[in-house]
Amino acid sequence: DFLCISLVNGFTQLRYNLGDRTIILQTLQKVHTNGNTWHSLSAGRVGNEGYLELDGINVTQKASPGMNALDTHTDFFVGGVSSLNFVNPMATENEPTGFTGCIREIVINNRELNLTVTDPKGGANIGDCDGTDCGYTVCKNNGTCQVENSGFSCSCSREWTGTTCEQSIHCSQNMCGSHALCIPQPSSLSYTCACALGWTGKYCDNKIEFYIAKFVGNSYIKYTDPFYGKRDLQHSRLSLNFTTNQTEGLIAWMGKSEDEDNDLLAIGLANGTLKVVINLGERISVPLMHSKHFNCSDGRWHFITVVQNQTCIKVYLDEELILFEDIDPQRKYTALNYGGICYFGGFEFGRKVNIVTTGLFQKELIGKIKDVVLFQDSKKIQLMKAEGYNIHDGNSRK
Repeated sequence: DFLCISLVNGFTQLRYNLGDRTIILQTLQKVHTNGNTWHSLSAGRVGNEGYLELDGINVTQKASPGMNALDTHTDFFVGGVSSLNFVNPMATENEPTGFTGCIREIVINNRELNLTVTDPKGGANIGDCDGTDCGYTVCKNNGTCQVENSGFSCSCSREWTGTTCEQSIHCSQNMCGSHALCIPQPSSLSYTCACALGWTGKYCDNKIEFYIAKFVGNSYIKYTDPFYGKRDLQHSRLSLNFTTNQTEGLIAWMGKSEDEDNDLLAIGLANGTLKVVINLGERISVPLMHSKHFNCSDGRWHFITVVQNQTCIKVYLDEELILFEDIDPQRKYTALNYGGICYFGGFEFGRKVNIVTTGLFQKELIGKIKDVVLFQDSKKIQLMKAEGYNIHDGNSRK
């Protein structure tokens, strides 16, 4: 499998192969090669339907029966490769050669890559394209960069301040402690403090411990499984206790959640009913909801266990088996490659649940979680040792 974008005789070309055939898309217009015209390029695929857009003019290849997942395990290369052996012979029309020119603002699956000296894994023979201290997006949040004798300066828009316009004016005089993030609230010309795990209070200066995690709607926990490399990913298991009086909310998400191709096992509520979603690599997430209406938004504690045995899924609610389904009798994908990442209650700030989950779940959790166990581990996860914000002590009456 591969996906490759290249220049061919002045045209931009997208080629990809998902395991059965190579699909080729080529732009309708040529690229200016005068060395001073920037072009905007958008390319990718949804399943096996591809799209290629140059400066707003789109070429699309309609989907057809066949493979629809890109299975690649190599590094991601920009502008060239460390060895031409990496390039599939079908990936380019002519002999592969390195790119000569400038590239900026690379966004992969809605995440921008930092094209700096330190951020990439490696590279060679790369220079600064802009030639000044300004470069691309030195000034954040639509700030304007001016070259000066001593380097550069930023002229910021009204809502932002700081040397690179990185700070909201609402947070410029904030009193959030060292264990907090300042979250601007432009509508009220104010801010709130988001407390790191283990801290609470208006300014996050009160230390707490908890065994029951209380989520308040803008909270999340991100847990990295230290035993991921030793797991049998064909036989996964997640169990926990939760309570909520809300009808919508994401409870748990096993998976990296970086793009839609990531494997996942997710638990949440939809219309007050338990909803479990599995994706083992088909890119089509399978939502499992019980036909009976088990109301889980009743403010009581509920115990849920989800067991994945290859493509067979069992869901237990309050120790009763409520779902037993084989999501793929063909056994095409049988492992839950979740990357060792588990989210509880939501995702990082700025990543809304309905967008990250592509509508599978609508809101962050308002409620409590305790006694989380992965696989057949003898010990519960220590949620206090994870990463996260705005988690309160679920034992407390406050």
